[in-house]
Amino acid sequence: MKPQRIHWVCLVIVTLSVLLWYVHMTRSDGSNGMVNLGLQGYVRIIPGRMDQFLDMHCRQCALVSSSGQMRMAELGKEIDQTGCVVRMNNAPTQGYEQDVGSRTSLRVVSHTSVPLLMKNESYYFGNSADTVYVVWGPERNMRQDGRGHIFNALMKIATIYPQVKIYMVTREKVQYCDHVFQNETGKNRMKSGAFLSTGFFTMVLLMDMCDSVNVYGMIDAKYCSHADHRDVPYHYYEKGRVDECHMYRVHERARHGGHRFITEKAIYARWASRNRVEFKHPHWDLQESNQEP
Repeated sequence: MKPQRIHWVCLVIVTLSVLLWYVHMTRSDGSNGMVNLGLQGYVRIIPGRMDQFLDMHCRQCALVSSSGQMRMAELGKEIDQTGCVVRMNNAPTQGYEQDVGSRTSLRVVSHTSVPLLMKNESYYFGNSADTVYVVWGPERNMRQDGRGHIFNALMKIATIYPQVKIYMVTREKVQYCDHVFQNETGKNRMKSGAFLSTGFFTMVLLMDMCDSVNVYGMIDAKYCSHADHRDVPYHYYEKGRVDECHMYRVHERARHGGHRFITEKAIYARWASRNRVEFKHPHWDLQESNQEP
């Protein structure tokens, strides 16, 4: 065999070997020591191991807000027809199917909402085995040395319900989200006394996980300043609670410990202008949303 032909044969063999290795790595469940190459920054909580990353991709996602805007929306059928349906915290579907749908592919949960899920663990973890959970929280609550009480609670749930896929946002990913907030606003999140919302972590995740996103029930940054805005409760499933716009204003002005809901909505509008994101009910005029106040 001529040297040139030998060279090409060797090159083909090496290329095929690398390709087979890559396929093996991306499909491995970790049983042979290989690490699942999923979405970095989201690691599965499994007793005895922490090496499996979130491996989830959707062509189209429906992000359903917990806002009272979803009351009488009658969008349940449309939402359920979407490839992946994403909800936040403990927002229920039972009894609200006509407005918000019944399917839940992914639920992004704040560390403060984990106890609420555990109060009804049979509903969230026993009857929703097909739902993937992604939980975010500060290092003090998510640390893995036995002193992170939220991590400990999640590990207990993962032990009781091994079929449920529960992931935590890594410390590095939380820090990345802080950097994103600072890059978008010019403000240091911690020095400004702000906490990122579950919606912020959800939007960051969906930018990586979904080819396109339809957002339901989320108001834009200027909605509450309009004289004819609709007065709705902060959550669609809570009766007689605080008004949504009032909650937004209180948090936006809080010197410490507030979510910058209005600022975050302005950020989402900029992201939507660069990505396949559409805001529905109420509809966002992105050109208006991206204008300086």
